[in-house]
Amino acid sequence: MEIIELVLFHINYFSNVLEVSFRMNMDTEDEIRYDKIYFDEIKDFGFDFIPESNEEYDLNGDYYEEDDKIDEDEIITFLNEYYVVFPDKLPKTEFY
Repeated sequence: MEIIELVLFHINYFSNVLEVSFRMNMDTEDEIRYDKIYFDEIKDFGFDFIPESNEEYDLNGDYYEEDDKIDEDEIITFLNEYYVVFPDKLPKTEFY
């Protein structure tokens, strides 16, 4: 069980949540998984890839605009560790 593709991610500063969609090595091209993980849980694992909140918001104020500056490999590494420790939190697949 390994995450092989990070499809999309957003940092929601209003709810302090990393929103992710990804595929695992056992998923087909038509399947995707969605999850929301709180910043505190990310920091508890020793990861610090969430930039500090600043004025770089979209019109709704929800998301960090510069998501491309975040190392996606670090997010994948975190997710792989997170779901090994908490396999019951692994989201089920949905059709893409």
